[in-house]
Amino acid sequence: MNSRPAVVRRGSSLVAGLGLSERMFASASDRRLAKVVDEGLDRVEAGLATEVHFADPIADVSTRYLLEAGGKRVRPMLTLLAAQLGDGVTDDVVTAAQAIEVTHLASLYHDDVMDDADRRRGVPSAQTVWGNTVAILTGDLLFARANQLMSRLGERAIRLQSDTFERLVLGQLHETLGPQPGEDPVAHYVQVLADKTGSLIAAAAQSGVLFSNADAVDPAYERAMLEFGERVGIAFQLVDDVIDLSAKPGETGKVPGTDLRAGVVTLPLLKLRERAAAGDADAADLLGRLERYVIRTAREQLVDALDTNTAAIALAPDPAMVDALVGELREHSVTAETLAEARTWSRDAVAALAPLPAGSVKKALTAFAESIVERNN
Repeated sequence: MNSRPAVVRRGSSLVAGLGLSERMFASASDRRLAKVVDEGLDRVEAGLATEVHFADPIADVSTRYLLEAGGKRVRPMLTLLAAQLGDGVTDDVVTAAQAIEVTHLASLYHDDVMDDADRRRGVPSAQTVWGNTVAILTGDLLFARANQLMSRLGERAIRLQSDTFERLVLGQLHETLGPQPGEDPVAHYVQVLADKTGSLIAAAAQSGVLFSNADAVDPAYERAMLEFGERVGIAFQLVDDVIDLSAKPGETGKVPGTDLRAGVVTLPLLKLRERAAAGDADAADLLGRLERYVIRTAREQLVDALDTNTAAIALAPDPAMVDALVGELREHSVTAETLAEARTWSRDAVAALAPLPAGSVKKALTAFAESIVERNN
């Protein structure tokens, strides 16, 4: 049986990929920008197929698995957009964009093992197909290939890649261990998001500046794009926390409360815990029921069942009750607060763009930051 998914081609439109409206690209300069970035994305995509190829037949199948499952290629898009502040889509910019995307792919293999996820990009996750060990080693191979790509660009690129990889690992480590005694859980969580997601998006934006020589045009561009990328990454993940609770699985592609059921900490849950700890009786009641019937089910219920199917069936809560509890959290004010927090990070990302000149690039980046908090998947 062929374990490779059918190839899903990347959408070739900057407008579609960033979730923007065609109206945002109505002017001639906007259309020229979209054309240049789309042509650059085609170069990135063609190169990715080559760069994740391995002579070893076993490695070649597993490393190409998630690449061929598709993806919006948002990080390369940001690299190519930022490059328009300098020399444009040069060979070095394309190489950097490919390295960033390969790094992202590698992290997905590891993340799915850590989260015990069964699907990714509409196909069974790699560890579901080959097991945890192969999935982890595949991620390692892709990290190595990303490093090789960055090494072609010199010491500055190697340092950028190393710093980003360090943050990715620290983010996963801190997420795994959780907040330490005396550490604020919400601040800890936001830092995890900054490290696990924001750092790589920031590196994508920074790469576009560095390898197009835009920093020579204005040194302030590098810091602006770094801050923009990290803040956008945090906003993106906070919106994911809200989407996880959505009552529209047809739009999200997920069972409502997937993260919650798997015991994955999200901001609505952390805010509910804060309310309960502060003496909010209603929050404490909902939290208790969630921990007993939803979160606990995923992490502890089968252990309590003493490995007997009959006991597991007896202890399993009514699915309708679980759905109702997820719905209660979705309608609770802590979820609205999470969305408001995402919008704050999005606005802060736009504010970081102040040093950039007015024009199509700044317009596209601003629209992207604003659109991610309105998405539903």
